[in-house]
Amino acid sequence: MFLERLLALATGAFVAICLGFGLTMMALGPGRRLAEAAHDAPLAEAAPAEAPVEPLLLARDRVERAIAATEEYRTFFLRLHEDFPADYAAAIDSFSQEQPAGAEAASVDFYLAESVRRLRQARGVLAARAEPSVLARVFDLQLDVLRAISSENKKLCAAFLYGGVDQDFHSFAARRRALVAEMALVGLEAIASGQAKQLERSAPSEEDFRALEKALAARGLRKAEIDSLLDGKTPDPPFDDKKTCALGQTYLEALRALPEPVRLRIYGLAVELMARS
Repeated sequence: MFLERLLALATGAFVAICLGFGLTMMALGPGRRLAEAAHDAPLAEAAPAEAPVEPLLLARDRVERAIAATEEYRTFFLRLHEDFPADYAAAIDSFSQEQPAGAEAASVDFYLAESVRRLRQARGVLAARAEPSVLARVFDLQLDVLRAISSENKKLCAAFLYGGVDQDFHSFAARRRALVAEMALVGLEAIASGQAKQLERSAPSEEDFRALEKALAARGLRKAEIDSLLDGKTPDPPFDDKKTCALGQTYLEALRALPEPVRLRIYGLAVELMARS
């Protein structure tokens, strides 16, 4: 039962809810397709294998100017450059090189989302070793984002919980850049903290999950609702968007109220699963 629950957590709502999977998936949306278009162009129109240095420098300058002009995102990229200069350089070079000739620049919202995706895949496991307050802040921001989405659009809120991203989420992110940027920044800070502190945490136990079940039940959730969150079971009939959105918020609230040792073990598992997904 314990192993089955861990496997369910790795693929179900748990990871998406806890780590704002929507921001990562946003990097795989229209902006990503724009960047990939260069690789799908006819051979006659393909760029040379090695582009001239000057055009690449100009493209890089355009990307960095776009970032610098977006006040909400500036701090994230400055911190990325400071803490992980190689990751920053690789991301900027990728944005510069992959832009199809003659195409409009990919949006700065895509630059943020793609940088988060790349960093999470490369170094996300380090967040599990972050200081308690820093790791907890990651999950606090997920709840803030979830509440903000819920206040605008219950359908989008439900999709966000399970990693579904469409134009509505892109529009939300563009309207709420300060909040989205803060979510990205606290994730970066958790990775930096984990690299510096290297705090070891054990995996959550069956008793930890029982404590979470009790916390959810104490907040009025029924067995079918708890099973959908912890064991990945799909109810019949499925919950509507309003119910799904409310469950996600209750889940994060219940996690936050657990005793710190239990909470941090579950948080640590969540960030490791997300980094490896």
